Order: sequence, then C-alpha cells, then structure tokens
Amino acid sequence: MALSAHAFIGPVNVVGLMSGTSLDGVDAALLCTDGEQVLAHGPSLTQPYPPELRASLRDLLDRAPVLAPDDPELLAATHALSRLHAEAVLELCRRAPDMPPELVGFHGQTILHAPASLAAGQAGAGRTWQIGDAALLSAMTDLPVIHDFRSADVRAGGEGAPLAPLYHAALLAGQPRPVAVINLGGVANLTLVRGNGAVLACDTGPGNALLDDWAMRHTGRPFDQDGALARAGRVDSALLDAMLAHPFFARPAPKSLDRLSFHALLALLDGLGAADGAATLTALSAQAVARTLLPEQPAAWFVCGGGRHNPALMQALANALPALVQAVEALGWKGDALEAECFGFLAVRSLRGLPLSLPTTTGVPTPQTGGRLTCGGITPYGRSPWLPFTP
Repeated sequence: MALSAHAFIGPVNVVGLMSGTSLDGVDAALLCTDGEQVLAHGPSLTQPYPPELRASLRDLLDRAPVLAPDDPELLAATHALSRLHAEAVLELCRRAPDMPPELVGFHGQTILHAPASLAAGQAGAGRTWQIGDAALLSAMTDLPVIHDFRSADVRAGGEGAPLAPLYHAALLAGQPRPVAVINLGGVANLTLVRGNGAVLACDTGPGNALLDDWAMRHTGRPFDQDGALARAGRVDSALLDAMLAHPFFARPAPKSLDRLSFHALLALLDGLGAADGAATLTALSAQAVARTLLPEQPAAWFVCGGGRHNPALMQALANALPALVQAVEALGWKGDALEAECFGFLAVRSLRGLPLSLPTTTGVPTPQTGGRLTCGGITPYGRSPWLPFTP
C-alpha cells in the first residue's frame, strides 16, 4: 500500500530490525521516538542465522543479478528469515511488557545493491533488493510493518545507501563538531556531521565482508575471531596499494557499494598465506575509511557495527586516522543495536513523511522519504489510531 504524509500524533514505540551484509543474523531493538528525537531506548537482542540459512543467503548473493523471483532457494530463505525476524519481535515484546510496540521497521536482507552509478550496463543495474516477507511478519506479530526503505531513493536517482546518517545525526546532537560515525558492517560507511551541522555520508569500501569470506575460505570460520588471524600476519603493502587503486576510492561522497563490489580483489591475494591475507584485508578496510574524500576532518571518530569487536581492525583504524577513534559505547550508545534502532527511527520518519535521505547522504536530487506500509490483513486502528490504513 502507498504511504503518504499525514497528521501525526505523539511518539511511537517501534521495533527496528536489521540483518546486515555480514549475514550473521537479525538485530532487533525497541525504542520510543517521534522520528526526530529518541525519547527512550528499550531492550535489544540478536538472533543468529542458522548456518544453513547463512550459507543459502551467501549463495543468493552470487546469483542475485539474474535470480528469478520464484527461485525455490530464494523463497525458502525469505520465509525462514522472515520467521526469524518475527520471533525477534515477539521476544522483545516479552522482555518489555511496559513498552508495547506499535510498529515494526523491517529492513530485510540485502541480496543485491546496484544503483545506476555503481552498475551501469550490468545485470540488475538501477536496483536495490532486500528480501523479506513483510505481510508474514505483520501477521505473526499482529503489528503494522514499514519496509522497503531504499528503493524510492534509488528510483529518484540516489544511491539508496547509506540510510543510517540521519539517525546518527540525531544521536550526535550536542557533540562537538565536526564528528564522524563509522559503521563497520559487511560494507563500511561513515556519517560526518560538519561544523555547521550539515550531514554528509557515504560507503567507504569493504568493512568485514572480504575478511569474512577470506576467513571462511582459509579457516572454515565465518569471521576473523578477535582479529587473531590478521594479528598473526603482515600487510602486503604492494597488494594493498593495488587494491586501493580501485576507482571507487577516488570518487567523492556520496557513494555506495554492494557487498560483492570488491570480491574480485580476493584473487589478488591468492599467493598470500591465510594470516598475511587477513592482515592485508584488515588494512584495506581501515585505509578505505582514511582515504575517503571529506570537506573537513572530524575531531573524533566513533565506531559501530560488528567490526568494532575486531581489535586488529580497530587498531588499524586508530593508526590510519589522525584523531580519536573509539567504539560508540564511549557515547553511551548500544553499538550492537544501533542499526536496528536506526530502522525503527526511519520507520517513524516514513510514517510522518519525513526524509530518510538527503542529497549529501545518498546523492538523491532532493530530500527523499520512502518506505511502504504493510498490515498483513489486520486493521491497526484499535492499537494505533494515528496510523493510516488503506485495505
């Protein structure tokens, strides 16, 4: 159903859901927000993907540009991950009986991100694809669901990513500026709040994705636990320079990536041992952030996303950046819940018809709202009288 701007009454208890490009599971977080300020933070949790679902999703990434919508593996994975998301919502309801949610923000699982600027002439160009069954999620939770956050931005000429910057900016209110947030997911992205308060953002390059794939290939584990593999190796400077010669790094912000945009670079490392390859990929993620072209340099960098748990990657960032680098917990934020909280925040902005993206965050020509509302056949008037509903 179509979503339009309308009168809005009061703040909303909303569950945000995020399953990132690291393919590790579902993050869920409850917060109370009016889409401009965060009024209260509720509990959060992570539901890991079962290994077989993670393997299936990784296979779908490789096939996504030519994947048929009725592909049996796609349908099975969509159903499984949607049920897992619903279980996460219901568990949060059990944990917070005094903060009952009225709405769900459902990002879904990205299997393809190919804005026109990234993939001109390629299969799937001009498209971003997040899988997930919003109707099933709504029916299982008895809650209205906002989903499909990115495609309106891509249709309007934007990159469709990153979408976290407006949430980062809301949380950074009152912090000395300029200040930046780095999100180390499968893809890394940053938000810069400039000295004048303007928000600039972009994807910077690989975050954990290449390192995760390298670790799986060489150790059978889905990531480099505690950075131990990278810390046992040495950076190959020549190969690092060759990878940093990729034209993406010379593009100014805003810009975005698909998880597999740099996957071909792994072939450059075939002559390295497991530890040296991990060290070189860790350095690549850090240098990609450091070499991002910004109009002013932040006085501090705060790091969220799963990559902040990797001491080798955090040390590489600290070495590469000329200012303080800390995990977002230094600000009192819940780093593991941040992206999930973001999509709860954006769901409420979507209801209010407020922008989810700006020309300086995704390159969209004008500030762009987005999101679609699904109610799974239920009428939400009794629960949320401010919510528009069109059967």
